[in-house]
Order: sequence, then C-alpha cells, then structure tokens
Amino acid sequence: MYRKKETGQLLLSDFFLPFGGKLNSDNRWVKLSQIIPWDKIEDKYSENFKGIKGNIALSVRVALGSIIIKEKCGFTDEELVEQIQENAYLQYFLGYTEFINSKPFDPSLMVAFRKRISFIDINELMIEISTQPNDCDLYKDSDDNSDNDKPNSGKLIIDATCTPADIHYPTDLSLLNKCREKSEEIIDKLFSQVKEKYSVKPRTYRKNARRDYLRVEKQRKSSKKSIHNVIRKQLNYVGRDLRIIHDLIENGASLSKLSKRQYHDLLVLNEVYRQQLTMFCSCQNSTESRITSISQPHVRPVVRGKASAKVEFGAKISVSVISGFCYIEKLDWENFNEGIYLIESIERYRRQYGCYPEAVLADKIYRNRNNLSFCQEKGIRLSGPKLGRPSKNKIKIEKCILKQDEGERNLIESCFGVGKRRFGLGRIMAKLQCTSETVIALQFLIMNLEHKLKVLFANFAFVLFYYKILEFAEFS
Repeated sequence: MYRKKETGQLLLSDFFLPFGGKLNSDNRWVKLSQIIPWDKIEDKYSENFKGIKGNIALSVRVALGSIIIKEKCGFTDEELVEQIQENAYLQYFLGYTEFINSKPFDPSLMVAFRKRISFIDINELMIEISTQPNDCDLYKDSDDNSDNDKPNSGKLIIDATCTPADIHYPTDLSLLNKCREKSEEIIDKLFSQVKEKYSVKPRTYRKNARRDYLRVEKQRKSSKKSIHNVIRKQLNYVGRDLRIIHDLIENGASLSKLSKRQYHDLLVLNEVYRQQLTMFCSCQNSTESRITSISQPHVRPVVRGKASAKVEFGAKISVSVISGFCYIEKLDWENFNEGIYLIESIERYRRQYGCYPEAVLADKIYRNRNNLSFCQEKGIRLSGPKLGRPSKNKIKIEKCILKQDEGERNLIESCFGVGKRRFGLGRIMAKLQCTSETVIALQFLIMNLEHKLKVLFANFAFVLFYYKILEFAEFS
C-alpha cells in the first residue's frame, strides 16, 4: 500500500531536531574519539614546526582526524571538507567545541597533513591503541620485557601482500612514449629562452614518433618483432631529445625556468632512458630499481604470481595479526623476501608483550632452516609439516593441527581482503612516496579502530549479560 503525501518543501523552522540540541553518546564518531590517544602523537606532530613566527597551525586532532575520516569513508579532499562542514559529529570528532557553518580548512591542506604525519608515527599509534587495558590478558604486565622466564603465549600470524599504486599499467613502449612527450615539452620551454641563438628550432620529429607509436599501440595483437622495432625507434627519439636539451643548456638555457614538475620529470627521464637502453641492448626484461611511472618513480614491479595479476606495481608490506589487531612489520617499495624477516617480527613481539608467541602461523616461504632452528630453540611452533618423513603414529594429530592452523591463518587473508575492497588498499591514490606510506598505514589504523570498537562492544555486552544473570539468580 502507498499513501500519498504532500511533496512541498518543508520549512527549516519546522524541521524537528532530536536529542534536544545534544549529540548522541552512542554515535560511532563519539565512541571513536574516545579510543584514539590524541595526546600521544601531538609531541611528534609538533616537531614539524620549528619556528615561533607565522600562522598558528591546526591541531593534530584536526589533521589526523581529517585523514581518518577521509580514508574510512572514501571521500575526496574536497568532499571531506564539505562533510565536516555539514556534520556536527565529525566536528566533535575533530575536537571542535561548537558547531561551525564555515569550511574548517582548505582542501589543499590535506596534502600537508599527510606529509606531517609519518608512517612510523601511525605504526606507534596502532601499538598504543591495541595495547590499551581491558582487551586481553595477553597485554597485562607487558611492560616487563626483561623477564625471559615467562611462558610462551599468544599466536603470531604473518604474511605479505602488495598495495598497488594508482598508475597506468606500464609497458616499455608506453613508458618511452611518455618520456618523449615530456622531453618535447621541456624542449619547448628551454628553446623559448635562447631562440635568438638558433636560426631554426631543433627538429624532434614528434609527428613521426607519434605515428610510429600509434601504429603498434592500436593493434589488437602486435608481434614481438614489430614491438621491438618501434621500441628501438622510440629510444632514438628520446635520445635525440635529451641531446637537444643538453645542447640548449650549453647555449644558455636555464633549468631554473622550468617548473618543479618539469625539473623532476627531466631527472626521471634520463634514468628511464638509461634503463630502457640497457635492457634493449642486453635483450633483457628486467633491471635493478626499474622505474615504471614517470610521475611516481618510487613505484616498483612486485612479482606476486596471483591469478588476477602476476605482477603488481606498488609497495610490498609484511603484516602480522595478533589478537585481531594488524601491524605493519615492514614496508618497502623494492621487492623483498619476507621469510628472512620472521625473526625480527618474533623479537618485536617479545619486546611488545614480554614473551615469545606460542605459535607462528605462516606459509611455506617462512619455513627456511634459520627460522625453523630459531623457533625450535625458543619453543615456538612454526606452522606447517615437519621436515623429514612423517611418523605413522602422529600423522593424524599433525593433520588436525595443520588444518586448525590453516583455518586460523585465514584471518590475515580476510584482513587483506577487507582492506583492499573496503578501505582502499587495493589502489593507493596518493602520489608522493611519503604520503603513500602514510595512507597505507592509515588503512590498517582504521581497521584496528574498527576491531577496537567491536572488542569494546563485546566486553560491554558480556558485562551486561553477566549482571542480568546475577539479577535473575537473586530474584529466583
């Protein structure tokens, strides 16, 4: 059934506001603001400001809180400012004492916020949040790290993944074509400074180069020979452009007239040309510290061997999960073997909780001889089958343990899935290396905050249920 209502616009004065002009204490942003230790990061945040002159910067609560809201809800910088302006709960979360109708800050300040809050600061904040009291017995007496007689306790789940950057899928041909286009823009800018010293402008053959590139790029399937030939031509075009730039500089053109972006691109172009020329002459497909993006030269190819993408382009991270909380053990833009860093993760666990873990749940790459001998020495069970022929008497018990470990290790895979599908780990939109690392750490901070809220709700529900049982027992 449908009952037709009046479609006229309601007056603002007739709109009913709940809570009597007060905020609801059960709101998620109100609860979230009580979990985060804002004062812990303020000391390090203040180190970004050395002088005593100039405008007073916004507080760390506004800076960090704005980044958390943006990454949690998936807003753009512009949309974030609009949402904060319209939502009283978001303003309370940022520490405002009253509701304001104006924009709290300019959206461009979000870049400065991400630069000031480093990856290390967020990682320490995650440890502070996860080790707050009343969460788990594992965290009690964790400050006494000198006591080596404590029995092993808890489980350490560890694995590695890649966080892809927001770049065009790189190929050698498309990368060289982009280099050629960038170099031609730089030539136009430099030639305008010294054009009186030249009778004609140096030829770059940009039309021919564009035609050669599109002839292969537009084909549905190109042969290796045709791709090889057009890469050779693009290398010649880029090499000619770089020689022209060098000649213009020798004749008086100044690099100071270039913009910061163009000067940055020029430095990257020379390195990309050197790498591509080396690979072409040696007939190889890889080189050390290979650049895959001109705008983000820190991004590296990471061979993962997954079904969806054999090669991903972004930062590789090693992540551990302890009692539902995620920690970034290592972040690097170069590909690394995560198995050699297991001992460091176990020692970090001991420093944090005062004891070694009872078991380490990891995949086969972590089961090397150094890790196995270290875990055996410390009384730690490393998941996976033992070396050698299995015993007939214990084969059923070992199979049950392996099955249980595989089930528990799925927790870290689910964390990766949630982070990539819901919180943005599947595509890092930040462009700079430092801001990208901050965004990656923020995704795990938000996941830990979500888990913290669930733990607090579970504790509250348990206490409420316990008192209800007591009341029922007294009444009966």
